[in-house]
Amino acid sequence: MGDGIRVSDRAATDVEAADRGFLGTLDPLIIKATDGRVVWEMESLAFLAGAGSENVDDGLWRQSALTAKHGLYRVAEGIYQVRGFDLSNMTIIEGTRGVIVIDPLISAETAAAALELYRSHRGDRPVTAIVYTHAHVDHFGGVLGVVDPDTGIPVVAPEHFLDNAVSENVYAGTAMFRRGYYYDGHPLARNAAGRVGIGLGAGASTGSIGLIVPTLDITATGQEEVLDGVRIVFQLTPGTECPSEMNLYFPEQRALCMAENATHTMHNLLTLRGAQVRDARMWSRYLGEAIEMFGYRSDVEFASHHWPTWGTAAIVTFLTEQRDTYAYLHDQTVRLMNQGQTGSEIAEDFEMPPSLSDRWHTQGYYGSVSHNVKAIYQRYLGWYDGNPAHLWQHPPTAAATRYVDVMGGVAATLQHARRYLDAGDLRFAVELASHAVFADPGDGAARDLLATGLERLGFGAENATWRNVFLTGATELRYGVGRNDISAGGLLDALTVTQLFDTLAIRLVGPRSWNESFAINWVITDTRELYRLELSHGALVHFPIAKPRQADLSVRITHARLAQAVAGGSFSGVDMTGDSGVLPRLFALLDSPDPAFAVVTP
Repeated sequence: MGDGIRVSDRAATDVEAADRGFLGTLDPLIIKATDGRVVWEMESLAFLAGAGSENVDDGLWRQSALTAKHGLYRVAEGIYQVRGFDLSNMTIIEGTRGVIVIDPLISAETAAAALELYRSHRGDRPVTAIVYTHAHVDHFGGVLGVVDPDTGIPVVAPEHFLDNAVSENVYAGTAMFRRGYYYDGHPLARNAAGRVGIGLGAGASTGSIGLIVPTLDITATGQEEVLDGVRIVFQLTPGTECPSEMNLYFPEQRALCMAENATHTMHNLLTLRGAQVRDARMWSRYLGEAIEMFGYRSDVEFASHHWPTWGTAAIVTFLTEQRDTYAYLHDQTVRLMNQGQTGSEIAEDFEMPPSLSDRWHTQGYYGSVSHNVKAIYQRYLGWYDGNPAHLWQHPPTAAATRYVDVMGGVAATLQHARRYLDAGDLRFAVELASHAVFADPGDGAARDLLATGLERLGFGAENATWRNVFLTGATELRYGVGRNDISAGGLLDALTVTQLFDTLAIRLVGPRSWNESFAINWVITDTRELYRLELSHGALVHFPIAKPRQADLSVRITHARLAQAVAGGSFSGVDMTGDSGVLPRLFALLDSPDPAFAVVTP
């Protein structure tokens, strides 16, 4: 479905839309933690107001300049957004008594500053409800910056929100935050040779992350709720941008919030930081459902990233093009998959229809055709491409040692790598150089050549996360692993008992535990829950029970004290009966996650 609008006209339209409704901002926009540490600032991105750079793709420069805009914006009557105060937008809906806050950013510090900016223009209205559109940390982590932890106001989220928030940010949190350090470009300086953004926004804040457990679940599409006098119709969209996600429609305002399901870029079907593969087929269908349910009744569409779209016809066109992007990616990948092509083969020559590829909002600034096609393949067929030679390959260091041996040693491997680098085949040059680094991580020439190749790949990337990954790899090769200030430790208090015990089970060193066995009964005194934890065959299993059984140890503890003990390993002062030495034995069997594990070196 085309609309005859030229790319240049769309560029001007996006600039106008990103500026529309601007009311003011902080000058300078620098947000600090209580200890004085800067957790967010936008002053270093001022260079994006310039004309561009040979080290940044033109389209990415344009996108980064748009996402660097910041301040308070009026979207519609009673609807405001604070943009550019974190990776995501905070949306504020004015109600009868106060305001509804939708998606309170990543950090308490940035969320508090955003709300303060709103109040400086619109008055000191209390927060009367919180809405999480989905279970990614940039849409809930700053909640304690806008309300107290013991607040009694409604906290609304799609069903299964907590399960998915914990899965991504706690269970696999260490690995995801480490990989996120790459795709966010965390150690890079903000300049034309470094970090220019992330496609969705300028980057991620590094303040205090928290969570208040939802008190009102949205369980069905069409469910209506009235929050502080504001009527909201919800559309559940599980398996789209997040396993637990929803769109919101405001009938009185004729306004549609698309959460993160429709933004001004092609989105990820598999984010480079790691996540469950998203369902492109269902993503497309939910966008189609949103058009039919709400699109023709909307005067403005806005989302948790980027800028709004105004006008019914423009909204329907935008959502239709987004819908068709994911449908085309899905259907053509599956068609070629059934012709026997592998994910990498499909991705190499995949072409989008011209009617979609010339749209700014379908460009690969955050997701990309290449890794989205591979994600679809992975969703259906997994990591194995069907070739028996690829079923049991050596891991990276072992494979690198053998490749380098065949090529005649590290020096000979680097000679070949330089030849490909000089010929412009950067992809194969960095593959060869990476083998050399994994075969001999102390070889400075190998590290430098790999870093050079990665830099050149980064400077040519349209995709912001690809750029950040390439340039971060180069930085770590040259200077080592830096400090990552992002942690999900503030979420522990919100975890269920099962989830708290899960955080212990995934740290258990299996081989160290093979010959150990014990059982612990747990009475959670404030919630009146009864659990049993058993170490059996190297697995730490746990489950609710109806009444106590014979055990090596019985523990009576509150939920909050359990969360503290799980985090710190100390049970001092806790009521116990039986062998109190069981708990030290348990914690001696655990390892600690490594937030700085190697990525570009062995």
